[in-house]
Amino acid sequence: MQQRAGEDMQTVADLVSRAAQQDPDHLALIHDGSRLTWAELDDRVDRAATALRGLGLAPGDRVVLQLGNIPDFPVLYCGALRAGLVAVPANTGYTGPELAHLLADSGARALVTSSVQVISATEDLRAEAPALEHVLVAASSGPDRTAPLPAVLAAAAPDPAARHRPASADDLAVLLYTSGTSGRPRGAMLSHRALLANLDQCGEIRPTVVSPADVLLLAVPLSHAYGLNPGFGMVAWAGATGLLVDSFDPAGSLELMARHRVTNVPAVPAMYVRWADQPGLAEGFASVRLALSGAAPLPPPVLARLAEAGITVYEGYGLTETAPVLTSTLIGGEPKPGSVGRPLPGVELRLAGAEPADDDEDDGDSGDPGEIVVRGPNLFSGYWPDGAEGPDADGWWATGDVAYADDDGDLHLVDRRRELILVSGFNVYPAEVEAVLDGHPDVMESAVLGRPDPDRGDETVLAYVVPRPGTEPDGAALLEWAGRSLARFKLPASVVFVPELPHSTTGKVSKARLREAGPA
Repeated sequence: MQQRAGEDMQTVADLVSRAAQQDPDHLALIHDGSRLTWAELDDRVDRAATALRGLGLAPGDRVVLQLGNIPDFPVLYCGALRAGLVAVPANTGYTGPELAHLLADSGARALVTSSVQVISATEDLRAEAPALEHVLVAASSGPDRTAPLPAVLAAAAPDPAARHRPASADDLAVLLYTSGTSGRPRGAMLSHRALLANLDQCGEIRPTVVSPADVLLLAVPLSHAYGLNPGFGMVAWAGATGLLVDSFDPAGSLELMARHRVTNVPAVPAMYVRWADQPGLAEGFASVRLALSGAAPLPPPVLARLAEAGITVYEGYGLTETAPVLTSTLIGGEPKPGSVGRPLPGVELRLAGAEPADDDEDDGDSGDPGEIVVRGPNLFSGYWPDGAEGPDADGWWATGDVAYADDDGDLHLVDRRRELILVSGFNVYPAEVEAVLDGHPDVMESAVLGRPDPDRGDETVLAYVVPRPGTEPDGAALLEWAGRSLARFKLPASVVFVPELPHSTTGKVSKARLREAGPA
């Protein structure tokens, strides 16, 4: 039986060492034509830890990892943890200004990147983020004042002195930046305890979610909480094999799944939507024993199309702040369209504000909606840097999401956190997009909303824009301009020019009235 991480593991990097000790020649990662066994991966992690400490980085320093789903990501991620550093994953689609905010806010001393755009703007980044001292490029060469990652890792012989054991399981391991209910993206502080606890919680689901014999598709970005912990983390937890897919292509990914006999598929709804219409769907999923969906609701019609092909998909719910999985329909044993299931073992969940089931309860699950409030060892420690807005004194944290529980105890989401837009599983905060649009000289005011996209199974970004008097901005040109500051997934899918926006009595834009007006 699989050993719990919490019994003797202190970091996710320890899971790599355990897998290497238990079965050193077992395949750990597959990517394009390359293959790494667990022994080889463990050695590379040692070299990465030595290399990072060799830069003069000290335990607790932050290192930003802006890498795709390539072997360098898990190597540097686990290397950072093994060296006692704090890993800060960054979306590869981030523009210079977005990455500069993350670097400056985290106070990162090192950046590892594969982004050509970022590599060409390293001097600008250093100006915006004065703590940044080292830029490692995931290529054989880069511009001046950068170091080629392959050469740095090759020159680093494993050094036991580079290893650092956390003083406490509550030491900070990862800063994952996420859009909350206000302001710019904030760093959710995830401890070693939180990451390992969520892996154990997933591991306690029966039947077993991941075993050493499984091959997991790792196509969800590792920079996303879903790809990082339930994805790569579970591969390491079980000593299984991960198939890294850096750029998702529905037909190509199905061919890879068939070729490598993938057994487990953690994916987001947008991926299932694109897979559902592919002629190679059945062949791609022929070896799959467990298909999971998270990060956004999966449209019931897509579930039905997949079921017709003999594919059963289990849905779940979680947040970056909960490392991330909270519920799954796996707990009930069967998928239920429209539901995200029940809490994982070790997760306590209640619906605040719901009508009590009886007079002695403060919270209820009688079918009335309530805010999801959770408690468990997988919760974050608050937002960087001071732990603000984390769990209360009793360990409870209000998610801001609203749901109701049916008679079986399965949750059904009613609404997400106010204003938040989910695009392919990624958070888009309207205020960030509005700030960019409002910076255009021809824009007087803007309002950004999420609009359901049934074809993709998530949302698209819709922008209402009031032009400045005497101007006639062009939508395409405005989006091209905004694309210099916003990642592609944050860009509005459409822009609607309006003479004015509805406002409340306090002068704030009334998005409720915009929604009531219906789709533009």
